[in-house]
Amino acid sequence: MSDAIPRHDEHDEHDKNDSPDFDTMTRDIADVPAVEVITTVAVHLMSAAAVNLGLAEEGTAHKDLDEARKLITSLAGLVTAGAPEIGSYHAAPLRDGLKSLQLAFREASVVADEPGQGPGEKFTGPVIG
Repeated sequence: MSDAIPRHDEHDEHDKNDSPDFDTMTRDIADVPAVEVITTVAVHLMSAAAVNLGLAEEGTAHKDLDEARKLITSLAGLVTAGAPEIGSYHAAPLRDGLKSLQLAFREASVVADEPGQGPGEKFTGPVIG
């Protein structure tokens, strides 16, 4: 009689429900074109940088120029390296957003960086408004 009802250990069942299905996740990410992954990451970096520049609704509540510098520099590296791979149609708006963030950083800074020393400028060259 006990052989007719499959017995599950609670611990085993719990582990199955909490662990991600890696095969499905791998197939899902494999279906996403590289251009979409690159632009999505760039948009996340832009959004985070804007918040750290104090450009969000709460304004200066989240302002952190050190964090913004890191995010903008990372974005500049991604956009510069990724542009030839994703083409100008996708890269142009990313470059525009990057430049806007670089200029906003310059405006938000109390002490101005030397030309070519601002966030991401080692990848983009000096940014002038």
